[in-house]
Amino acid sequence: MALRFAVGKFGFRSFDLLWLCWLLCCLLAPAAVARADSLGSYLGHFCEGDNFTARSDYQINVNLLLFQQLKENSAGSLFYNGTQGELPDRVHGLFLCRGDISAADCESCVSEAAQEVLIRRCARRKTAMIWFEGCFVRYANASIVSTMDREPEYYIWEPRNVSEPWAAFDLAVTNMLRNLTELATSGQRKFATGEAPVSGSLTLYGLVQCTPDISGPDCKACLEAPISSMFSSAQGREGGRYLNPSCNLRYDIYSFTSGLAPPQDDSGGSKGGQAVRIVVAVSVSVALLLVLSVGYLAYLRRRKRIQGEKRSISQEAMLGRSVRDESSSGTQRKSLDLPLMNFSLISASTGQFSDENKLGAGGFGPVYKGTLPDGQEIAVKRHTRNSDQGLQEYENEVSLIAKLQHRNLVKLIGCCLEGKELLLIYEYMPNKSLDLVLFDSARSIELNWRTRFSIINGIARGILYLHEDSRLRIIHRDLKASNVLLDHEMNPKISDFGMARIFYSNQNAANTNRVVGTYGYMAPEYAMEGLFSVKSDVYSFGVLLLEIISGRKNTGFHLSGHGVSLLSYAWTLWSESETQGLELVDPSLNRSYSPSEVLKCIHIALLCVQDDPGDRPTMSSVVLMLGSENTVSLPQPSQPAFSVQRFARKKADATPDDISTSINDLTVSTVSPR
Repeated sequence: MALRFAVGKFGFRSFDLLWLCWLLCCLLAPAAVARADSLGSYLGHFCEGDNFTARSDYQINVNLLLFQQLKENSAGSLFYNGTQGELPDRVHGLFLCRGDISAADCESCVSEAAQEVLIRRCARRKTAMIWFEGCFVRYANASIVSTMDREPEYYIWEPRNVSEPWAAFDLAVTNMLRNLTELATSGQRKFATGEAPVSGSLTLYGLVQCTPDISGPDCKACLEAPISSMFSSAQGREGGRYLNPSCNLRYDIYSFTSGLAPPQDDSGGSKGGQAVRIVVAVSVSVALLLVLSVGYLAYLRRRKRIQGEKRSISQEAMLGRSVRDESSSGTQRKSLDLPLMNFSLISASTGQFSDENKLGAGGFGPVYKGTLPDGQEIAVKRHTRNSDQGLQEYENEVSLIAKLQHRNLVKLIGCCLEGKELLLIYEYMPNKSLDLVLFDSARSIELNWRTRFSIINGIARGILYLHEDSRLRIIHRDLKASNVLLDHEMNPKISDFGMARIFYSNQNAANTNRVVGTYGYMAPEYAMEGLFSVKSDVYSFGVLLLEIISGRKNTGFHLSGHGVSLLSYAWTLWSESETQGLELVDPSLNRSYSPSEVLKCIHIALLCVQDDPGDRPTMSSVVLMLGSENTVSLPQPSQPAFSVQRFARKKADATPDDISTSINDLTVSTVSPR
């Protein structure tokens, strides 16, 4: 039942009352423009000491301290100090939040400040500190606990002056701050705020604070020096503040702790007591109306946050389900060993997922380049709501690739699940994907035959590892040029395991009602009947091998006028041409290749794309054939099943809803096998 309030003879729902409150606020206070400061506003920073080495123990300890210890403790406390690691790489750190803010605001401020100091302001420095409006964060390679430290120190002044006599105003500032110092040093929190009238037309507001780990006398000594200095330097300025690592203070002519709007004066001076009284009266009059609305909005925000946390916990629990080993005796689970990374850290590393850092997009979503605080470059895949792939594919990729280690498989550094965000973080490949180089006439010249043959061997070894040498037997199911990444030395690394499937020791083939992958690389039995096995990946490798040799895409090849497909064209050249298919070679190679190696690769590719899966070689045989100098002993391939023709015949017998694909290079989402 909706909550209703009686107002006269009318009834208002709580939502209507909220709108009424906000409307009254807008009507009563059109001129109350706030000069309230954002708690996340940057004030200053300081760096010193040597740089730490990227990916060193010290760097790991800094990250754990700032993004784990400080973040976790800021959720329930306004002050914390701690250490991370062992000597000589131990890191000491602390945060101090302003004593009048909430724990949630403290957590947010500390998180932003930690990123700002480590990523932007003091990257790789062993000692650093940063001040925000709502908090102070510091880390160092030496102990900083219970030590009063006045260096460095900063004074920040408001540019305007009051219209009151400066001497009287400066004296009022000094007396107020000294009174607040006495209050702060007598309590455990080492924090005090207050106000003091200057005259009938002006009120001062102040704040003093020390880190709670220093003694009362040290806190007093830390604050007394800047207070004395302010008396001689203020010269009637409307506001000022002092910052050092152990204490800070501030004064102003408006209540910055309560968010009260300051007096505005077009001429540059403060208005008089009438303006202040107007602002106070307006604020008090609307405060009662705001209480209900703000409380209700806070309740809605809290409920939304809790629901988001529940979703995140649910997703993390789902991710935590590891790959299962099924046997007749039951199901066993193996835990994952992959770090969950902070979303705000990844967002900052990619420039808030800016277009300038966007590398491309795939079925899962866009991919961005980022740089971690230690300087490591990363590639971040960010899931989009309209993606064909979802949490199932996300979990599948994380579960699989976290357990795989091979020089020809892309390395997954970590993942992130926060609210609705699903992120995969990989090592960055500077040469991006194979298709962007191979099929680009301007860049394909970077791939001479030695490089192409090395890429072919690397891909073959990577698939062999998946099929036979890893702890799990994995079928990739979406092997294609765009899923092969190239590092700075053009070494290939197979990526995108969202569609992969695990085979168990007693399993040789499987059937699925959901055919996924890219048409043109799919084995005929998989595209049409939903049957897949290790021989499905062998077929995809054969197609990819022909593409690397020719520099041409199989998908859409019929448009070139050479034949129905790249496969049919290669078969025709190999079986009928006097050169046994050398005409297939990419013209950009300019005949700078080994004819025997090229012919061997064409021969192996045709063995891989044979119609009958039983006739295709295993990947272990492929690797042996690639490394063999003897091509005479290779078996003769049978004519490949031209998948376009077979698909066309099948499509003629199917209903429109049965098939969802095209001859273009599109990822197939669902095909219902007949």
